[in-house]
Amino acid sequence: MSTLRETLPQGPVTDTRRHLPQLSRFGTLLVVFVVFAVFAGVRVVTDANDLTSSGTFGAALRLAVPIGLAALGGLYAERAGVVNIGLEGMMILGTWFGAWGGWLWGPWAGVACGILGGALGGLLHAVATVTFGVDHIVSGVVINILAVGVTRYLATAVFTGQPGASATLSPPVSGNVGRFTFPFLAGGRIFGWESPDMFGWLEKKHWFLVSDFGGLVKGLSSNLTWLTIIAVALVPISAYLLWHTTFGLRLRSVGEAPTAADSLGVNVYRMKYIGVIISGMLSGLGGAYLMLEAGRYKEGQTANRGFIGLAALIFGNWMPAGIAMGAGLFGFADALQLRSSENVRALVLFVAIVLGFLALRAVYVGQPLTGAGMIVAAVVFGVYFAITAKVPNQFVAMTPYVTTLLVLAFAAQRLRPPAADGRPWRKGQQI
Repeated sequence: MSTLRETLPQGPVTDTRRHLPQLSRFGTLLVVFVVFAVFAGVRVVTDANDLTSSGTFGAALRLAVPIGLAALGGLYAERAGVVNIGLEGMMILGTWFGAWGGWLWGPWAGVACGILGGALGGLLHAVATVTFGVDHIVSGVVINILAVGVTRYLATAVFTGQPGASATLSPPVSGNVGRFTFPFLAGGRIFGWESPDMFGWLEKKHWFLVSDFGGLVKGLSSNLTWLTIIAVALVPISAYLLWHTTFGLRLRSVGEAPTAADSLGVNVYRMKYIGVIISGMLSGLGGAYLMLEAGRYKEGQTANRGFIGLAALIFGNWMPAGIAMGAGLFGFADALQLRSSENVRALVLFVAIVLGFLALRAVYVGQPLTGAGMIVAAVVFGVYFAITAKVPNQFVAMTPYVTTLLVLAFAAQRLRPPAADGRPWRKGQQI
C-alpha cells in the first residue's frame, strides 16, 4: 500500500491580484462627487434637463422615505440577530392601521396607529423566531402573507359601506401633517416674508454641475412634510443610538455573539424582542407615510417597497448611512421612470459610462474576465442608447426593480452582515 505525499510549496504563497485600498470618508465623498459630475455631464449631452431637476430630486426623496424606513427597521432586527423579510407585511399593516386611525382621529393619530400596526407584526415575528425558534425566513414569509389577508378582512369589516370606501379602499383622511420649505435654500417664508430662492435660481440657469447641484438642494429642501423631516432625522439618530449608546452596544452584541453577550449579563431574548419590535414600528411608520401621501389606504399600496427596503439594507451593508444612500438610489430610479421616458434613456448612457469605469477597475485588481464582461455590457448599453430614441414604457416601469438587482449584484462582494444574523439561539448554547 503506497503512501501519497504532497509536495508543499516552500515559502509563503503570494496573491498577485491588486487590491484597492479602503475608501476613507473623504474618498467616499470624492467618489460621490465624481458620480454626480458624470450624471450632470449626461444631462448636458442628452439635453434631459429633468434628469437633475428639483422636481425629480423632490420626488426621489418622497419615494425614498418609505424604503428607507423599512430598511432602518430591518437594521434594528438584523443587528439583533433576527432576519426580517416580513418588512413588507409590517408596512402593509402600517398602511391599514394608519388609514383607520387617520380616518377616525386625524393624520397624526394615523401615524401613531400605523406605528402600532407595524409593531404588532414585529411582535408576532419576535414571538415566532425568538420564543418558539421558527425559521426566520419562514416566519417573515408568513407575516407577509398574513398581512394581506388580515388587512383585506379588516377593510371589508370596517370600511365597506362608508362613503367613498370599499373592501380595498379606505375613506379619505382629512387634514395633513403640515409642510415646510427651507428659507433662502428654496424660497421658504420667514414670518410671512418670502425669502429668496437661491438654489432655484441656480437650477434655472442650466449650467453644468452648478445648476445640477442647485436642483438637488432645492428638491431636498422644498415642500417637505414634517413626517419626511422626521424620517430623514431617524438616520443619524439610529447611527448615534446603535454605535454610541449602551443600548446600541447591547443590541449589536446580541447580533454578533449572543453567548458572549449573555455571559456578560445582557438579556439576549429581551434585546431581540426590542430590536424586532422597533423594526416593525419603523416599517409601520413607512406604511403610514405611504398612506398619508395618497390621502387614504388602498390595497397593494406598498408595491413591494418592503422588499426593496430589504435590498437597501443589504446594499448599505447594515449601516445607517449606507441605507440612506441605497434608499435614495432606489427612490431616484423610481422617480426617473415616473417623470418621463427621456430620463430613463439618459440613465442608459449613465449606466454604460459607469460600467466602463467598473470594467477598468476590475482589470486593475486582477479580474480580467469580470472586466471583459462589464465592457461587453457597457457596449450593449451604449449601442442601445445610440440607436434608440425612446425607451419602451414596459422597460421604463421596470427601472426601479432592475436597479435593485444591479446594485445588489455589484454590492455582493463587500457585504458583512452581523455574525449571528439568522441563527437560532438558546440560553447556554454556543455560537
